[in-house]
Amino acid sequence: MGDMSEVRRARYAVAAVFAVHGAVTGSFATRVPWVQDHASLGAGRLGFALAFTAFGASCAMPLAGRISHRFGSRNALRGLIALWTLSLVLPALAPNLPALCLAMFVYGACAGMADVAMNALGVEVERRLGRSVMSGLHGMWSAGALTGSAAGTLAAHLGADARVHFLLASAVLTVLGVLACAWVLDIQPAEDEEPPPRFALPPRSALLIGMVGFCAVFAEGASMDWSAVFLRDRLDSSAGLAAASTTGFMLTMAVARIAGDALVNRFGAVRTVRAGGVLAVLGGLLVVLAGHPAVAMGGFALMGLGIAIVVPLCFAAAGHAGPNPSQAIAGVATITYTSGLIAPSLIGGVAQATSLVVSFGVVTALACGLALCAGVLRSAERGVAREVSPRAAAVPGPRT
Repeated sequence: MGDMSEVRRARYAVAAVFAVHGAVTGSFATRVPWVQDHASLGAGRLGFALAFTAFGASCAMPLAGRISHRFGSRNALRGLIALWTLSLVLPALAPNLPALCLAMFVYGACAGMADVAMNALGVEVERRLGRSVMSGLHGMWSAGALTGSAAGTLAAHLGADARVHFLLASAVLTVLGVLACAWVLDIQPAEDEEPPPRFALPPRSALLIGMVGFCAVFAEGASMDWSAVFLRDRLDSSAGLAAASTTGFMLTMAVARIAGDALVNRFGAVRTVRAGGVLAVLGGLLVVLAGHPAVAMGGFALMGLGIAIVVPLCFAAAGHAGPNPSQAIAGVATITYTSGLIAPSLIGGVAQATSLVVSFGVVTALACGLALCAGVLRSAERGVAREVSPRAAAVPGPRT
């Protein structure tokens, strides 16, 4: 029983880390227009700078496994989450394009490493509990992002300097993240265990699953970083109202993810994702056709509701899709998170060549892939029926 108490405590601790990670993202997303104006950038140049986030993450994510192997999971996560929270101050300090590119590279590298480390611990908690908790953990990430974006909305409404805003947010979140890491699982490698490879191609079984996640996370990344800019530039909204659109998007993401496990248990992964795909397409159409800020805000909220639980279900499906679950999950994570990191830059490039309306037309088209390709997640339904339910009956404790 003592062991299970430790695992449950670790579940809440890693949930807190997820929330802190999301709060950094939410804080940054609402102040993108300020960062853009401070560096005197157009949509295309801003998109180019945001691309360095993806470049930094792609370079650094493979290092997270080796860092955890070297220092143990608890110390590794403690250090990586601190680097991530502290990196928030960098984008607001950049006065021009080269400086912002460098800042976004470091920001992306810290984001990717912390993301891999906390998801790995979340998967281990789920394994030890014997039931699904990943949707709830991602729900805590969205709740943290919502909190960060709400604070950012207030700061934007008050006209606060983002350098001061980010410095205060970074200090608070660093303390919270480091404290939460005291109770996460401390997994130490065996003495004869080889360190993980620097890079491994995902197995074929993970590719289709990863592409479903790609569609969802592309819409998420585009909406988080460009929704405020869309309302400000396309619909002439105030800075506060533009930032509120990002908050609304994150609110629906958080609600759907927290309720996600119950929905999947009742309707199944495939039907849940198909229904979500329809909602995401409807939301995208509202954004594209919007002539008023309220319509666009409703569209972003619907999009968040539709895509919210896709990534946790992709992880679950990958774990049951082939003989090497860990490699499959890592492959899906690489595909999906790379999508979220490259989406903002691609949206900026399309907007520079055409318009933001066309950019979100592309997002809407990708959302169709969720409804059309949801069947590839059927392995998650079979896996839950075969493995999670029997173990849940044998392990006491609250359900997610």
